[in-house]
Amino acid sequence: MAPRETDNSPTEADQPAAAQREWERLWEEGDDDGSASAGPESGRPTKPDAEPETEQSTEPAADERNKDEAEAEHADTSRTADTDTDPENRDTAADDSPPPSTPAPTTADEPGTPHSRAPRAEDRAPSTEAPAPPTATRPDDERIAAVRRVAAAGRRWRTVQLVGCAALLAVAMTAGAIAIGAAKDRGATGAAVGSSAVSPELLASGSLDASIAALQAHLRTQPKDFDGWATLGLAYVEQARTKGDPSRYPQAQAAFQRSLKISPANENALEGRAALAAARHEFKEALAYADQVLKENPYSERALCSRIDALVELGRYADASKAADLADARKPGVPVFTRYAYVHELRGDVTTARKVLEQALAAATSPGDISYVAGTLGQLAWNQGDYKTALNDYGRALAADENYLPALEGRARTQAALGDRAAAIKGMELVVSRYPLPQPLVELGELYESRGAEGDRAKADDQYALVDAWIALARANGVNADLDTALAAADHGDVTSALKAARAEWARRHTVHTADALAWALHVNGRDKEALPYARRATATNYHNASFIYHLGMIELATGHTADGRAHLAKALKLNPGFSPLGATKARKALEDTK
Repeated sequence: MAPRETDNSPTEADQPAAAQREWERLWEEGDDDGSASAGPESGRPTKPDAEPETEQSTEPAADERNKDEAEAEHADTSRTADTDTDPENRDTAADDSPPPSTPAPTTADEPGTPHSRAPRAEDRAPSTEAPAPPTATRPDDERIAAVRRVAAAGRRWRTVQLVGCAALLAVAMTAGAIAIGAAKDRGATGAAVGSSAVSPELLASGSLDASIAALQAHLRTQPKDFDGWATLGLAYVEQARTKGDPSRYPQAQAAFQRSLKISPANENALEGRAALAAARHEFKEALAYADQVLKENPYSERALCSRIDALVELGRYADASKAADLADARKPGVPVFTRYAYVHELRGDVTTARKVLEQALAAATSPGDISYVAGTLGQLAWNQGDYKTALNDYGRALAADENYLPALEGRARTQAALGDRAAAIKGMELVVSRYPLPQPLVELGELYESRGAEGDRAKADDQYALVDAWIALARANGVNADLDTALAAADHGDVTSALKAARAEWARRHTVHTADALAWALHVNGRDKEALPYARRATATNYHNASFIYHLGMIELATGHTADGRAHLAKALKLNPGFSPLGATKARKALEDTK
């Protein structure tokens, strides 16, 4: 984490709650113009007269400043309600534009992963308390203890236990965030920003945690800096994405609200609101915010990218393709190219997708961009069953950033497909210890199940219990997690809940992923005739996804379409023989049983 201003500051474990409340008052109890009252000398907010004195509040002012800055990152802002009315959902027309040209090398903001690539909700326990500050406690010990307690809860799972289990997950996630932060922050500096207009590019200049600490220190002295608040909100969204910690989303929302209160309709805050809405799976709102920005600035890279993401996630693939063409014409670069590639992949054009991603990789200069694009190339190769290329691409990503978790996850998944289960389990255990999101948790659980050693069933149940806990945590922080619920519960949970969640998600958006989730949820509930049209819709775009094809094949067998079912099961196994530790085995057995 970012270094303190003085070497003799109290340790984070000893900091009192009074300092945290001081930062909360700066955030939540500002003047009508959005700023907080500041003391005449310290640049910090003066305490309200009504605030009761405590033992902690009588400590020297210098010590309080140190405590404020150490606690600032963890201040709880979830009580700040977002009362702004969402902008009207306007769908601006996108012009047809030529395919992406070869980019000149440039430094781009690290792009966000399109949510449909790995539907997690990202989606990623009901609590209004702030995340615990980093301490000297070993994170591995906390995670191990948390998982053991979750295992016990998982085996007697009921609604009442969910809250407690989710709280345990929050402990594990906090420990994982500390571990990642420590790895990324080596050598980072945390100098406060001196400018009154903090550029969002600060986020790409080094450690994210150090940048957040610098922004917080800056905003304590310059609380009217609306760009600073917007940038802090963007940093929280990125931190939630990269560390799988949805508790950052309410903090991001409060920061954007503060920025807009000071300067209504400022571009950075609206861009941030679009990114936050997408992260919470509020894609109609994300599209509306992006359109609002583009109306004022047609060349906003963040808004152009958010618009593509929102259209993809709403299932409006033709519009998304036009939006990608338009974005490439206006603002070519790594963020746009990766989205352009994904739009083509969804429509079955893998050749163009890989070509564009290779162009993006050639343009990438920062380690973050290189690891992201190379990891995306690895995922594309894995989807096609090209495991050798996938391992090479993941290796390129990890060469740029050895801690890049999507690449670590992809490498473990590829190792499992190649039959190296021991390496796959070891790698996936590392991923979930740092990044406890539904997809890697389910994958690890299935790896345990497929190994079938003594105690593996209980280990698998632990992972599935953590998925439920993550979903509770995500929902408590404003994330729509119905797709994650449907995907996980259909195979490893309450099938009735899976169907309810899948129907709710389908009511919001019609994507290939929601069609597949609804089809499979109907299937596991024995409603195969209803499932078949959705399964066919999920594969209608020619998206090369072996899981979708496998689901279609199994549903066709269940509805008496034996020839079609066998053909699709064989196609899934030919495309990606190791698409799932359990699904691939079931597909082979179904083919054998229907000879």
